[in-house]
Amino acid sequence: MSYCLNPTCPHPENVVYSQRCQSCGSRLLLRDRYRVSKPLGQGGFGATFLAQDEALPGEPSCVIKQLRPSGNAPHVLQMARELFEREARTLGKIGNHPQVPRLLDYFEEQEQFYLVQEYISGATLQQEVKANGVLTEVGVKQFLSEMLPVLQYIHEQKVIHRDIKPANLIRRTQDARMVLIDFGAVKNQVTQAPASQSGQTALTAYAIGTPGFAPPEQMAMRPVYASDIYALGVTCIYLLTSKTPKDLDYNPTTGEMMWEQLVHVSDHLTGVLRKMLDVSVRNRYQSAADVLRALEMEPYLDSLAKSLLVKTDTNSKEKTSQRGDNSAILCSNPSAVGGTATGVAQVAAAIRARRAKIAEAASSVGKPGMLPNSHSNTANNQQSKAGRRLDSQTLLTAYLKGRRDFALHNLNFLNLQGSELSETNFHSAQLQSTNLQGANLYNSDFGRASLTRANLRDANLSKAYFNHADLEGADLRGADLSYAHLSNANLRGANLCGANLTGAKILDEQLALAKTNWMTIRPNGKRGLL
Repeated sequence: MSYCLNPTCPHPENVVYSQRCQSCGSRLLLRDRYRVSKPLGQGGFGATFLAQDEALPGEPSCVIKQLRPSGNAPHVLQMARELFEREARTLGKIGNHPQVPRLLDYFEEQEQFYLVQEYISGATLQQEVKANGVLTEVGVKQFLSEMLPVLQYIHEQKVIHRDIKPANLIRRTQDARMVLIDFGAVKNQVTQAPASQSGQTALTAYAIGTPGFAPPEQMAMRPVYASDIYALGVTCIYLLTSKTPKDLDYNPTTGEMMWEQLVHVSDHLTGVLRKMLDVSVRNRYQSAADVLRALEMEPYLDSLAKSLLVKTDTNSKEKTSQRGDNSAILCSNPSAVGGTATGVAQVAAAIRARRAKIAEAASSVGKPGMLPNSHSNTANNQQSKAGRRLDSQTLLTAYLKGRRDFALHNLNFLNLQGSELSETNFHSAQLQSTNLQGANLYNSDFGRASLTRANLRDANLSKAYFNHADLEGADLRGADLSYAHLSNANLRGANLCGANLTGAKILDEQLALAKTNWMTIRPNGKRGLL
């Protein structure tokens, strides 16, 4: 079908390869190359359409965004032209990121403005939730770990998106990566003109974002980088509840969204989301790097603090001191708190150093003389649930009763063959030589866990999270690792023969260290050796 882009055309649908619209006579081939096939959506200043580029071999698909001014008065056309040029400049500047659509072309025809962008095939987050239901805590953390670096990149380009929401996030079909679309509401802090005395410009008077997802300062025409953090937090609430902001109640005194009673997540993630959603921009995270740092601390810094301390009133001062040490890591370097690349690296190094000490302490729980300070004399009495060793039956019974958090546990050498353990938190757990053959571990969190020589043969590890996990020598033959997150995982000597890695986040350098064969399905969906 050839679709007419004349906004006043009464019957825009035409037969394929028509040169002119049979209804209004408008030319159907834009710029002698782009043929529109169907509308994709409409709102605000314009509409988007699916098109084919007939000037290129294979006539690849693209998206054409048509900006439609609400009138033809000179000031209206000028405002539309400024909005159009601003979005084109922004996409041209930031579109070299793999999770942002590329700008292919832009032009003006008969007082209509057109942007041609890369076509992203896939479902929006809104469509995913409607089709599959809400996400778990692990799913939301994976979403944040994928989107926060994108947001950090955009902000480093001095750009505020201003319209982050589930409908503007597409999971790309070919690699399952989340792509942020629709930069029509962006504010470029470098080129944006100062506001007039009325508090608005031609640009800021419109396209301020979506009510409910946009924070108070953005609705007041004063967006900042932290405004996108708020919108991302609202998106997380939608992922956990399937409720849009208009479906939620708000505190009439503070204006805060009332969501905590609707979700079932850890106290730590609740705290992170609460700070992302603070109505006061001063109290909110100021950068995506700040949120990443907060998530990187979870779950084991706090869990270990609890496991090494007696839960009595006499130790309250000591607990405060321990938490103060963790906070000191974040506050010791002003540039790190500010979110610069150098600061992030320094904070990351400090966290890794802290974690090394904590891991050493965790492994020594229960061993006389090995705990730091005065805790060593009471080691056997103070092993909390977060730090003790579990046997197979106890773990499976706890899972059946609804428990999903086994972070930091010592689960070495357990026999969990064929077990149902989907969507479970094993972050930083010890799973060395554990038998998980044929187990259902779908969407589980193994971040920084030790899985050396573990038996994961034929296990369902689809969408599992293995960031910084140690899988050296693990048996993963025939395992389903589709769309798993294996970034920074140690795969030296891991057996991936016959494993399914479709859509997995993994580097060729990692795969080169593992054992593969012609039955291994690569991330691109094809079988074969490296």
